Amino acid sequence: MKNGYKVIDIDTHVNPSYDTLVKYVEPSFRPRLEELKPYLRTVGSYTALSLASIPFDRFPGEAPQDDDVRPVVGGRGALEGRVSKTSGHHRLDPRPGISDENAEGRLLDMDMEGRDVDVIIPGTWANGLSSLEDVSLAEGLYTAYHNYMREYCSTSPDRLKSLILVPCADIEWAVSEVKSLANEKWVAAVTPILPEGMPVDHPAIDPLWEVMNDAHLPILHHSFTFEAPYFPGYRDMWGNVAVARTAAHPWGAARLLSYLIVGRIFDRFPNINAGAAEVGHGWLPHWLIRLGEMINYVAGTTPKTDYKPIEYAQMGRFRCGAEPFEGPEMTKACIDLLGTGCLMHQSDYPHNEAHFPDTAGIVIDWPFWQDLGTEALEAHMSGNAEKFLRLI
Repeated sequence: MKNGYKVIDIDTHVNPSYDTLVKYVEPSFRPRLEELKPYLRTVGSYTALSLASIPFDRFPGEAPQDDDVRPVVGGRGALEGRVSKTSGHHRLDPRPGISDENAEGRLLDMDMEGRDVDVIIPGTWANGLSSLEDVSLAEGLYTAYHNYMREYCSTSPDRLKSLILVPCADIEWAVSEVKSLANEKWVAAVTPILPEGMPVDHPAIDPLWEVMNDAHLPILHHSFTFEAPYFPGYRDMWGNVAVARTAAHPWGAARLLSYLIVGRIFDRFPNINAGAAEVGHGWLPHWLIRLGEMINYVAGTTPKTDYKPIEYAQMGRFRCGAEPFEGPEMTKACIDLLGTGCLMHQSDYPHNEAHFPDTAGIVIDWPFWQDLGTEALEAHMSGNAEKFLRLI
């Protein structure tokens, strides 16, 4: 609790390191670890998976080079060496090891900040596995992540939650994995990982939607920048990581949301809701209003949907994590247009973009809540996430 309000944070992270992840692989997969060696990147004592990272090395004003947007197997991540303590917002450092196996330390940090529930999202490697030609390699590591999360969250099952990661390149495996994990207490949502070129409304994915619909499991999307599947327009980004990161997250979420609507995923599967973390929120009403107009303007290019695009957000079928740095004015504008059920609290803990340990308190103290009332603030800090993530 923070200042009397329950706090659910839908955007917190682990990595984990490669060395941690491999502890949890199934024995039958262990002989295949040799195949992953080209994708390992070691910085100091830390080893990570770097599948096909784009460096985005161009400094504005320089002539573009092909290497600026060329994926590098085992290469440096686009944020490596570019994000530091001085460029972030932490007032205190998170406890060491919480991105690997120190769940007890995370709980102490949660108590300090007033977070009741953390929804835990893995690092960029999880999406990057979509670049592997052999999807069974990815599946071995997704299984390891699920084993790891089962153990990590068992430290406090009511407070620590995470995601089922499934590759849409192998729907049969994805369906089997969701069925086997759907009732585990640590599971809050599913992240379907699309290979590049596969739209979210592809009919081959329907068996996954069916099992998720039966289990009342939502989609939680966390955007990506420099690992596959790359964000829309990445080839035309002119190679600068600050601009790429500005565009990547909202563009990826907007495309996903558009096809959940016009592909009639929401209409055909009434128990599947969707949400997005770390994508900003100011884009959301603008995009939905514009999408509604474009559907009308180029009539006949999309099927008839049960509701207008904006109504799916207003009725809670799509909810977005609110980035605190976008501020109270932007947040209130979204609520004014979409209602009090559209946004959820997020911090990006333990990354430097979080105002740890103050994020929850900063948001609760925004003065406009005095006008909207206690119920609106409760919905923002926890109620919307409880409904979205099947926590009630």
